[in-house]
Amino acid sequence: MNFRLPVLREKTTKLTTAPGVYLMKNQRSEIIYIGKAKNLKNRVTSYFRESADHTPKVASMVEHVYDYDFIVTDSEYEALVLECSLIKQHQPKYNILLKDDKGYSYLCFSHEEYPRLTAEKNKQKDGDYLGPYMSGFVTQETAQETNRVFRLPTCNRRFPQDFRKGRPCLNYHIQQCMGVCRGNISQESYAEIIRQAKSYIQMGSADSVKRMQKEMEKAAEALDFERAAMLRDRISAISKAGETQKILDAALQEADVIAMAENSGMQCVSVLRYRGRRLFDKEPFFFRETVSREELIESFLMQYYEHRRTDIPKSIVLEFSIPSQEAYEKLFSDFVGKKVSLTVPQRGILCQFVQLSRNNASEELAIRFNRTAKEVQALEELGTALGLSKPPQYLEAYDISNLSSTSMVCGMVVFENGRPLKRAYKRFRMKEHVTQDDYACMREAITRRLEHYCAQDDEGFARLPDLILLDGGQGHVNTILPVVQQFGLPIPVFGMVKDQKHRTRAISSVGGEISLSSNCAAFHLLTRIQDEVHRFSVAYMHSLHAKSSYQLALTKVRGIGEKKAQKLLLHYKTILQMQKATPEELAKVAGVNLKIAQELYAVVQEISASSKA
Repeated sequence: MNFRLPVLREKTTKLTTAPGVYLMKNQRSEIIYIGKAKNLKNRVTSYFRESADHTPKVASMVEHVYDYDFIVTDSEYEALVLECSLIKQHQPKYNILLKDDKGYSYLCFSHEEYPRLTAEKNKQKDGDYLGPYMSGFVTQETAQETNRVFRLPTCNRRFPQDFRKGRPCLNYHIQQCMGVCRGNISQESYAEIIRQAKSYIQMGSADSVKRMQKEMEKAAEALDFERAAMLRDRISAISKAGETQKILDAALQEADVIAMAENSGMQCVSVLRYRGRRLFDKEPFFFRETVSREELIESFLMQYYEHRRTDIPKSIVLEFSIPSQEAYEKLFSDFVGKKVSLTVPQRGILCQFVQLSRNNASEELAIRFNRTAKEVQALEELGTALGLSKPPQYLEAYDISNLSSTSMVCGMVVFENGRPLKRAYKRFRMKEHVTQDDYACMREAITRRLEHYCAQDDEGFARLPDLILLDGGQGHVNTILPVVQQFGLPIPVFGMVKDQKHRTRAISSVGGEISLSSNCAAFHLLTRIQDEVHRFSVAYMHSLHAKSSYQLALTKVRGIGEKKAQKLLLHYKTILQMQKATPEELAKVAGVNLKIAQELYAVVQEISASSKA
């Protein structure tokens, strides 16, 4: 607890409502956080109010705040510019900071009489380099595509030394290489092809096609039909290569598509950079701090483009809107001296690009945490559908099972990061409600589970879930939500609704049902959870019912009452184990004489034989 909070609250009551920048400082007067605000008083007050529901990162920052300064500005835009400058200058501990510690990739045209194009991880070899690029994968793909489109040689032969020293390789015969080894292509003609290849990489396929079409028309007019045919084939190859690329809307010449994914306390922002209507580069950025999605993207945008002022595209496509969107548009437009727009598509082809960027972020996180991208994506979709602040990494699901008002039980299954955590499963046998009342039984099970958490008397209940799912509809949610609230625990509660064929149909909340597309990853995860908790609870119910039947059969033996039957069932976990016991062993466990034990032995064998039948 920060002992300075009363002083900070008092200071904040006198703060202006104008826009500006605030600088949080620790006891050594070091700046630990810098932020901007439309309304300084409202924003700073939110940090120091009582019972504030902060994220772990913000809570840690507030814990270390000893004092703060502020700078008033005339507009939110001026506050944004000032915040950008101050963060760059002071590098505060609790701000999102982009670390430039990634490896870079390059495209290299070698310094030879007949240059080759290769993808390189550094600049060790002699040549003309294009880049740097953040994605080695994109660099490799670009090199392969360019070599294929312009039919550049990729063999180990040296030119012109190896002219006509052997027959052309397979690439020439399948029209993947122009056949420089034949010695029929002049150095000047080859240099022109290399120039076109560089232009294709730098300017994109659309501009390259336009330029080649003009050259083809000039060649045809000059009756240079061989050159015109070569350019025609090259244009065709570029068009085929473009079929494998995501093509942007015709109105967009360039764009960055930004989306994010979260998993296990880590956030990943993916930037897909499109230039000339083709994928130019991909950059993933990882953050361990737990902040809101909007705060992360705002901080990311400012720092990412502040370092790339000369390469800000006309369009920046975002996954969701941010509070200061107009201010960022003006800032980036001022950076490059042209109009820059931030868009959040709701439908159409741009939504597909946002999904592609989100998928890339999910894949990057999946690799880091040894998860599949579908698992990461499923939790993302589930959290978004339920309106949660972050994906539910640790969730519990409950289901009531009984057999004609007997063996009333509740099963609890746990899923962590989208996978079953079977060692954390729990089973509840009803103590207070032994009749068929699903609502009352569910209330008893959840109450006992939360009581264990509050008492900290069982390590298996020591961790609270991010989400509670009930096998049932709105009635179950309305019954259990007040129970959770009585304990003062901020755990969201939802129901899993099934259709008439006992298949997952929707999610139930206090306000009604939430539909999920049957094609989305979240729906498949929900179905898996619902099937698993149903299987687990039914299996427990059947095992209890079987034990109850065994116990009833054992009590038919003279001298074996309920207590002795329970003692036997507790000692021998299954009827198979009891069957293997000798009469002498049964007598010792039950505390009876050998005659009664022999009768007991005969009954056990009979029960075992009937169960096998």
